[in-house]
Amino acid sequence: MNIYAVGDIHGCLDQLEQLLDEVQPDLEKDLLLFVGDYIDRGPESRGVVDYIIRLQQQYHRERIICLKGNHEAMFLDFLEGRERELFLFNGGMSTLRDYWGDNWDLKELHLPPGHEEFYQELLPYYETPDYIFVHGGLKPAVSLAEQVEEDLLWIRGEFIASMEDFGRLVIFGHTPFKRPLVMPNKIGIDTGAVYGNFLTCLKLPDKEFFIKGYELLDDG
Repeated sequence: MNIYAVGDIHGCLDQLEQLLDEVQPDLEKDLLLFVGDYIDRGPESRGVVDYIIRLQQQYHRERIICLKGNHEAMFLDFLEGRERELFLFNGGMSTLRDYWGDNWDLKELHLPPGHEEFYQELLPYYETPDYIFVHGGLKPAVSLAEQVEEDLLWIRGEFIASMEDFGRLVIFGHTPFKRPLVMPNKIGIDTGAVYGNFLTCLKLPDKEFFIKGYELLDDG
């Protein structure tokens, strides 16, 4: 079984479609995993979620793994009336416009069918015998079972600088790099698609990287 892990999308639907059209995962036997941050900043946040929901409907749901990113957490908080300025400050306006147009009303922000379920079912992390997949990273010196969601979604420098052996290779997004970050204990696959760089997919166990549907390198 191969695992195809896709980095932060942030509303970049065109790049996502191009990437998966080229990679062509076999979703009858492989896993397709998204590390979170489907929305905000980019032009088609709702379109990205629609696209992934269609994949879930087309294939076995257990073959499509969707992690929660900090932007999905902020969006859910916004819809529930919490930390609304934080969401808007972090590119949330593009998501609101894509869902409800320029004249959105706080009293009428109802998600389309299937979207509420999508956001509520996002996973904080996903583990296999060989890998741990997470959006932000892991707190060093804390077991996986004791990690808190804030660190799983938001941690940056402390995790990235750590050379700790987390027991398995950690695959993460959240922090954008110009090229995938490859270290002995972790691989970062957010390559800043929404900032004009590219969207990355990592194929495991081969450690092949694909960008916008084109093979970039083989780290194996």
